[in-house]
Amino acid sequence: MPERPRSLYVEPERPAEQIDWPALQFTDVFKIYRSGPVETVALRGLELRVERRELIAVFGPSGCGKSTMLALAAALDQPSAGEVRVGSNSLGLLDDARLSRFRGRDVALVLQSNNLWPALTARENISVALRLSGDGHPSDTADRALAAFGLAARAGHRAGALSGGEQQRVAIAAAAARRAALVLADEPTGELDAGNERIVLGALREMRDAFSSTVVVVTHSSRVAEAADRVIEMRDGEVVA
Repeated sequence: MPERPRSLYVEPERPAEQIDWPALQFTDVFKIYRSGPVETVALRGLELRVERRELIAVFGPSGCGKSTMLALAAALDQPSAGEVRVGSNSLGLLDDARLSRFRGRDVALVLQSNNLWPALTARENISVALRLSGDGHPSDTADRALAAFGLAARAGHRAGALSGGEQQRVAIAAAAARRAALVLADEPTGELDAGNERIVLGALREMRDAFSSTVVVVTHSSRVAEAADRVIEMRDGEVVA
């Protein structure tokens, strides 16, 4: 560690260095949820371009579509209309096998909590993620990732016994170990005190700087905004600033 992220960003016919693909792009994206006759529009024509190795903070009130945006970027859901593109790939055009590889290898989702199996150790949590991504030496890679984020001494501790800040750092270390090209974080510091928030923000910046990852953070924290390269504001399913 560090290593460049794995990537689905290369189309076989066109070398990546000849293409200026953004890391993530939403083009006229709508997402509509239906429950009987009731329709809820979560995203309405969302336009967003995130460059490679960029750390952006996404602000907005509850219900403005932030978490829906992350779910679409992680290929956990599909848009009702429009295109979501990660690198050279339009996610809507990938078959099930390629979508599974994308979810297992190229994208990492860090939530506000519950990112880890509490009964497993920090090392075991990362090793499980690495096995799912096809890494042949998960324990060795897990130990290198934990050391890179200052967690070597906590490798054998069960996740449930770690502090909230340590758990978030383990989740970010798992993303680094997998060499995730795109890290999507949903309120990753929302339950942390100011000291742990600074440590987790440092880990996210390390993902960008040392591991060449693109990081998108949904947040309400002004400290996250100060640490970001760019701040995006969403309202009513659209980017407004």
